Order: sequence, then structure tokens, then C-alpha cells
Amino acid sequence: MNRICKLPPHVADLIAAGEVVERPASVVKELMENSIDAGASAITVEIQRGGMSYIRITDNGMGMSPEDASAAFQRHATSKLKDERGLEAIRTLGFRGEALAAIAAVSRVQLLTREKGSLEGTSLHMEAGAELNKEPAGCPEGTTIIVRDLFFNTPARLKFMKKDAAEGAGVSAAVIRCALSRPEVSVRFIREGREEFQTAGDGDIRSCAYALLGRDFAKTMLMAESSGEGLSVTGYVSPPSAARGNRSGQYFFVNGRFVKSQLLQTALEQAFRNSLFTGRYPACVLYIDIKHSAVDVNVHPAKTEIKFMQEKPVFDAVYRAALSALSSENEAPELRLAASGAKRAEASRQQEAVRLEPGPCRRSGAEKAESAPKAAHAETAKKPERSPADMPEIVEQLVFSQPVLAYRDRWGTGTEEEKAATEKAEQAAPSPERPETAAEKEKPEELPSYRIVGEVFGGYIVVESGPEVIFIDKHAAHERLLFDRLKSQERETMSQLLLSPVIAEPGREEAELLLANAELLDSLGFEIEDFGGGALMLRRLPADIDAGGVSALLSEIGEALRLGGRPGGLGREDEILAAVACKAAIKAGKGSDPLEWRPVVEAVLTGRVKYCPHGRPVTMRLAKRQLDKNFKRE
Repeated sequence: MNRICKLPPHVADLIAAGEVVERPASVVKELMENSIDAGASAITVEIQRGGMSYIRITDNGMGMSPEDASAAFQRHATSKLKDERGLEAIRTLGFRGEALAAIAAVSRVQLLTREKGSLEGTSLHMEAGAELNKEPAGCPEGTTIIVRDLFFNTPARLKFMKKDAAEGAGVSAAVIRCALSRPEVSVRFIREGREEFQTAGDGDIRSCAYALLGRDFAKTMLMAESSGEGLSVTGYVSPPSAARGNRSGQYFFVNGRFVKSQLLQTALEQAFRNSLFTGRYPACVLYIDIKHSAVDVNVHPAKTEIKFMQEKPVFDAVYRAALSALSSENEAPELRLAASGAKRAEASRQQEAVRLEPGPCRRSGAEKAESAPKAAHAETAKKPERSPADMPEIVEQLVFSQPVLAYRDRWGTGTEEEKAATEKAEQAAPSPERPETAAEKEKPEELPSYRIVGEVFGGYIVVESGPEVIFIDKHAAHERLLFDRLKSQERETMSQLLLSPVIAEPGREEAELLLANAELLDSLGFEIEDFGGGALMLRRLPADIDAGGVSALLSEIGEALRLGGRPGGLGREDEILAAVACKAAIKAGKGSDPLEWRPVVEAVLTGRVKYCPHGRPVTMRLAKRQLDKNFKRE
């Protein structure tokens, strides 16, 4: 009995369609590439319900004759490849002749096309891969393809589709990539009847990036270029100050084709190796022009992965191009701004120190006696004033003796009135009727004795405790401390209402996902509104977050929403909380006030904090006996 049989044609078509058409974004990508190959100078993309119910692609390309209109929907039918020699140097975006056949197999398609110079056009209707009717029609030169009810005949694929907002964001990302690949082509994107963006089509990369990626990216990006034998790299990269928390802002185009390449990513990031913190990635729009025979694009059904015949020259060219951009930034005449910038930074630091210092350091005893009732401060007024020579003693008392109550922004201790109430409550004896909070139950009865020695390299707190020295990664430890507080939900999230709204541009795809999850963000202290063009208006932020870095934070949150939690890592909600905690935590690489160290140190020494939210250890211990051994004291 024969167990091997040939699949029916319609089943084979559905399987082939699954390799090419994964979601609405795949349809838009393939159709836009066909329009570009047809020589179009203007393309309009319109979708409804994320592209699941309606996709319309209109171009002013060369169009098709009635005979070609029918032949185009046959499998492996193409005008871009004649024989096997054409595979050695593919110059078009499409070449397999699978896209239209795959799309028609899983949807209802209407084609309107008119060849240049022809008096009439052609109207063609397809359903599930079968031609229903074809007739002459009046239409402009070029081609219009309407795709309705995607996956209507493949329920197995339909149930894996995401919400309309997520699918629409994917379509938007696909249109952006195609539009960036051809700055000389004007691309217009309409979603749910509203125009999202339109490029000028003037061939200017900067104006194209401005329309698609936003003003913030376009105005800061640095020109990058390099060339070699048979190879050139041009485009723009972001400065280190505009780095992102993920690679979603990296766009690589090889011979006008958007590609995903680990080689190109590594080359770019190697150039930024000494300019960025760990976990930060540069953005770029880079165009690699190489001999068509030196690259193989026929290695993936979606044609997004390629192979280079020689990888090292390509790596070196991208690396040099990125370095040229960084060196041009270094050549900018910024010396005249250094003094004023330093003064502003110093003034800001001093103001912050004054605001955060506990009461005894803000004013002398006489000043306090004059600004408050004499009876309440009689004992304080009797104390002698401190001289400058006594300042080291004052600092030591502040750091090692007094509780830290002044960090409202970082530690969430509330308003000034709440802090005053807290201080009075701590001075008073605890009421036996007051129930213990969860934090009090978890806190050990006695904290191990310790002495904070100081800080090294701007990122590590050095603590002496018993017979060992402990090095604490202050950023990672504080990040975990904030993460646990957000996750425990023991207190309501404190937020700040902004005097004037802040406009953030996390990216179009991320913006769509953030708006779709506005209720979740509201619970975290964010109040966002759609500002159009991939921008968001923020009226409220968590109290710990600096408005200046909110765009980068929203990009990270959007990435967490898009991935839905990384395999083997944190879940979606935890990834978001970790991103918020990371942005609110004290920064590594920068010196911080000694008053910030104590809460971190105590959280580590009591065992409440052992790892950062992603599992990295936050401490390293060095025993005294090991030091004695190294110094030959044993």
C-alpha cells in the first residue's frame, strides 16, 4: 500500500503561502516591493483593522497587460528572472514569483492595472487562489491591489493573529522599512482612514528619516560613510547620547533591500563599544552598496536574510563608516560650551544637595530659632554653631548615624508634610495597637554592623562589615530595590503631574503598542495620549522618572510589550517594571551623594536584595584573610 501521495494543488499553495505570508505586514512588504520593482515613484498604502480586513496598495509604476495580469498570480511566474544565470546577480527585490500566488491563496484579491500608454486597464478578481472574473476597466496608469479578508480560508493561521493594533503596528513598521529603502520614492501610509505619514520622495535620506522616524532622530543623527573596492557604505547613525535600549532603531539596507544581519549589527556596535553603557544600542540608517554577484539574497523565503561572499570587507566598511560619524561628532566645537555646562551641572548638583540634605545641615541653629517658635527650638538654639573645620564630623554623622528620610524622588517617602509626619512617628514610641507592616515583618531584628568606606569608579559602594569588604553595584542593587517595591504593590504608585505635557517619540510600532496598553501604563503612573506621527503626549509620569529620558524608557516598554516576555526571562509585566526601575535607579558611572548609599547598603546586608531583576549578582565579597594572605601577613 502506497503511503506517499502527492498533495492536492490547493493544499500545496496554502503551505507555500505560509512560508511567504505570515501576517498582514508580510503582504504589504511583498506588494510594496513589487511596486518598487515596477518603477513606481509614488506608492500609497491603506489598511483597515490592522490589515486583516483590508489592504490597498496603489502605485504609478509600469502596470500590466491583461495577459500579464492573469499570469502574475500563477506560482513561480515572474518577469524578473529568465534563467539560472540571473540568480548569480539579482538586482530586483522580488524574483521568485511566489508573492502574488501566496497572497491570493489565503485572501480575496482585486487587481486594477493599466500598462503605460494603454487606453484601458484590466480588472481581475481572485478568491482562494482561483480566478473569478477578468474584464476591461478604466483606471490610472500603474497598479492597484486590494486584499480583503486575509486568512479567511485558513483558520489555523487566523487564530495566531494578534490584536488589530499590534498587526497595524507591524504593517506600519514594514512600510517604514520599504520607504527608507527608497528615499527617492514618495510613500504615503493611511490607517483607518487617517494619514500616518508621507515621505517627500526627493531622494534625501535626512528628510525621509524625519518623516518616518521623527524629528528627534533626524536632527541628531551623524553622517556615516566609507568605501572600498566594490563596496560603499553611506547613511546616518545616532550619537551615543541618543542610544536606545534595543535594536529596533537599526535599519540596514543592502543594495536597496532591508536585511537583518548579525554581521552588520556587530560591526556597528563594535564602533560604539567604548561610547555606550552596556544594554544601550545605537540607531542607524545605513545603505551598503555592493556588487550584486557578491551577495546571495536567496537564503530565506521572506528575503530578509542574506549571505556575503566575503564578510570581512563588509564588516570593516560598516565599522569605518560608524567610526567616521563618531569622529565627526568629536570634531564639533563644543569647548566654548564646556564652562557654562559645567557651571550648570555644578549649580544643579548644589541645589539638589541643599534640597535633599536633612534639616540640621540646611540652616544654623540661630536661623532655625528665628524661623520657628522659640519654645519648640529652645534646646536647638542653645547648641553652638558649627565651624567649617567641623564639616567632616557633620558629614560622618549624616552618612553613618542618621536615617535617610529626604529622598522623596528616589525612595518614595511622600510629600514634605508626609516626611515630617514620618520623622515625628519615628521619634515617638510605637503604639502596641498598630499592626506591623509587611516590610517591618521582613526586616531583621538587628542589622549587621558595617561601615561605608566610600565609592569607587562611580558605580560601586565599598562597605566594611565584620571580617570582609563588600563591593555593591549601586545601580543594580537600587534597581532591584525599586523593582520589588513596584511588584509588591504595597503602596500606590506615586506619579507627578507635569506642568506642561512632554512629547516623546519612542517609534511608531512602539507607540501603537503603548497606546493599546494605556490602562496598564496608567497603573504604573503614565498618562499617555496619541500625538500623531508615532509621537505620544505624556501628562503624568512616575515620580521617580526624569522627563528628559522618557522617550528611551517608552521604547524599552514598547519592546517588552512587543516581545511579550523573553523566553527564559521575565514576563511582560515584569519586563516593564524592570525598565521603569532601571530608569529610576541611581546611575552607574557617575558619582552620587553619600546619602543615597545607606538604603542600598541596608537592603543588601539584610538579604532583601541579592540579584538585579534580570538575575545578575549585585555584590562581591573580599575577606580580610585573603588580603592578609596577599600581603604576606599570614
